[in-house]
Amino acid sequence: MLEITPTLAIPEAELQERFVRASGPGGQNVNKVATAVELRFDVARSSALTSEVRERLRALAGTRMTADGVLLIDARRFRTQAQNREDARARLADLIRQATIRPKRRRKTRPTAGAKERRMQTKRLRSDAKQRRGKVGLDE
Repeated sequence: MLEITPTLAIPEAELQERFVRASGPGGQNVNKVATAVELRFDVARSSALTSEVRERLRALAGTRMTADGVLLIDARRFRTQAQNREDARARLADLIRQATIRPKRRRKTRPTAGAKERRMQTKRLRSDAKQRRGKVGLDE
């Protein structure tokens, strides 16, 4: 089980890992060993997530989510397979943890009377300054 919060855990059966060759540091080893991890988690069919969390996760994942609801995390930061595997799982857990937080509803507010008055005062000052910029008349 991949523990996300004390009340939420993802079963191992719902996670699919694929190891591929990584680019970057590793010397000659980089051409021989599949150290990068491609972690797949089917969000759409997961029994561990509520529909609310699913929707927020879809929004947070962005381009990492495929059209059929599979979240894809690619980890190739480290030289070893084990470190990349832990990194991918930690990133998945962080993403799901963020999705479990329900955003606060926005409360509508109105500007105060003082704020309205200050706005109108600055508008008057700006208007007066622009009025004085007019062309000089030939009254003489």
